[in-house]
Amino acid sequence: MTPSPSLSHSPPKAMAQLFQYVQRRALLFWFASGTSVLNKVLDLMPPLLVGWVIDSVSGTPPGWMQWVPGIDSPLSMAVFLSLLGVGIFALESIFEWMYQRSFLTLAQEVQHDLRLDTYAKIQGREMSFFENQRMGETLSILNDDVNQLERFLNAGFNDLLQLVVLFVFSLAVLLGTSWELSLVGLIPIPIILVGSFYYQRLIAPRYDKVRQTVGGLSSRLENNLGGIQVIQSFTAEKFELERVRQSSEAYKQANLHAIHLSAIYVPLIRMAIALGFGGILLLGAYWVLQGNGRLTVGELVLFSMLVQRMLWPLTRLGQTLDLYERARSSAQRVFGLLNAQATIQSPRPAVKLPRAKGQLTFQNVHFAYTPEVPILKGLDLSIQAGEVIGFAGTTGAGKSTLVKLLLRLYDTTSGSILLDNHPIQSLDLQNLRQQIALVSQDVYLFHGTLKENIAYGQLQASDEEIEAVAKQAALHDFIMSLPEAYETLVGERGIKLSGGQRQRLSIARALLKNAPILILDEATSAVDTETERTIQRNLNQLVAGKTALIIAHRLSTIRQVERIVVLRAAQIAETGDHVSLLLQDGIYADLWRVQLGETTGQSSEGSDKSAL
Repeated sequence: MTPSPSLSHSPPKAMAQLFQYVQRRALLFWFASGTSVLNKVLDLMPPLLVGWVIDSVSGTPPGWMQWVPGIDSPLSMAVFLSLLGVGIFALESIFEWMYQRSFLTLAQEVQHDLRLDTYAKIQGREMSFFENQRMGETLSILNDDVNQLERFLNAGFNDLLQLVVLFVFSLAVLLGTSWELSLVGLIPIPIILVGSFYYQRLIAPRYDKVRQTVGGLSSRLENNLGGIQVIQSFTAEKFELERVRQSSEAYKQANLHAIHLSAIYVPLIRMAIALGFGGILLLGAYWVLQGNGRLTVGELVLFSMLVQRMLWPLTRLGQTLDLYERARSSAQRVFGLLNAQATIQSPRPAVKLPRAKGQLTFQNVHFAYTPEVPILKGLDLSIQAGEVIGFAGTTGAGKSTLVKLLLRLYDTTSGSILLDNHPIQSLDLQNLRQQIALVSQDVYLFHGTLKENIAYGQLQASDEEIEAVAKQAALHDFIMSLPEAYETLVGERGIKLSGGQRQRLSIARALLKNAPILILDEATSAVDTETERTIQRNLNQLVAGKTALIIAHRLSTIRQVERIVVLRAAQIAETGDHVSLLLQDGIYADLWRVQLGETTGQSSEGSDKSAL
């Protein structure tokens, strides 16, 4: 059996895959990016405006002012530049509204697509994935990691985009004004860039650890809340609180490990920026005092303000890189899950059966969950269409494994299973499972009404059909005794119903599916004796026209079936009807005597005589 891929699989181009999702809405993305660029350009205009005003009132206006009609005095220049400033701020505000709304919308759309695609991929995974992986880890990917990617698209990407615009625009203006002074102001840039990339290398593994530990914490909490009844009944609250504390402590320490590094980044960047800013003030003031026209007062103010506007945002580069690294780590987990292929899939091309007759054949079937422990060894069995067959055996004999193999929740290690002479691995997976109705020993009810739970997967069923199967499952009278009847709500796992009531509802759900093959896997294990008798009386009606596989721990459930198969040590040990198996005085007879002795207290000899 192929092991399920680990959730920790990290695709090397996860962020590139994220932007493939973004490109699904390319028009919205480019509109958001374009308005963000325009917003940043306008945001950088105030230093230019201040410089132009100072030079205009000082008698040295910028050259482009001569092309503006009606501007012939310092006062008119100041008025014009003031109105220009108001217009610039108005446009900047409009563009800011546009890009924020667009990026927020884009982030929500991508988050929605990612969550649905990831859930659909998980839903199609083989059963070994769910049995081998912690659900808290999977839920952490669906919630925390997808939300982290949304936060990056909300803010992080726009921050990076505006940083690029900031540098390009500022450098163009500064170099056009004085390339010598620009070089002085840019002295900190190499230090900042080298430091930022080095910081990114150091912080990346720390955020990977944060994502791993939050997954572990989610798993611990999900596991404990799901088992709260056991925790309370064993008074294990202190023990579990300590285990949650350890998981939470690991998450806290992972975060602190990252915080200690990120906290020192900004102060170091500020010191580098101060060097460039101080150099501009010193050299620029010296040139102005010389009065040789190399630099005007307005240009010095422009330089001072624009360099500050360009360099100070670099103090936020660490936060932006933090957001990027968190997103990268989350993207690796999300796309690691999305890229992993299910080991059990429909073949191409796949055979689709109409309603199957229900003939089943197991040919030399071998299976093991782990190579060291075989569950089935060379099982050969033929079941005719419409036959009712029972399965018995001790716990772990492989009875429920047959169900999982038939539904292709697992694939056989070797050998084959045939439905109507078609190997089930050649059938379309959904088509195969539509041919089978299962009543499992582990009943799951979804939050909703009793009617919705009975009709689960058969939403087109009428009220009359739902009531009919409820009567067959001996559930109708109980439902009608409730104030809301079939509209009564049940909890997430049916916790408002008893175990027997949940199992009867599961039987009704399977009957409504009306599949040609009915599997009852310990279907009466949680019902009381009277309800079991009622279900047994209805058994012929329940299985009429169907191939029925009845797996039972209570042998009374399969006493009347045509053929009973007894499994032991991964193989078929005995076959026959109830009476013939008792006469063989083998495994089945031992199991029968034990169960009859538990209920009547008779001797083994008396038990056999009464059974016969």
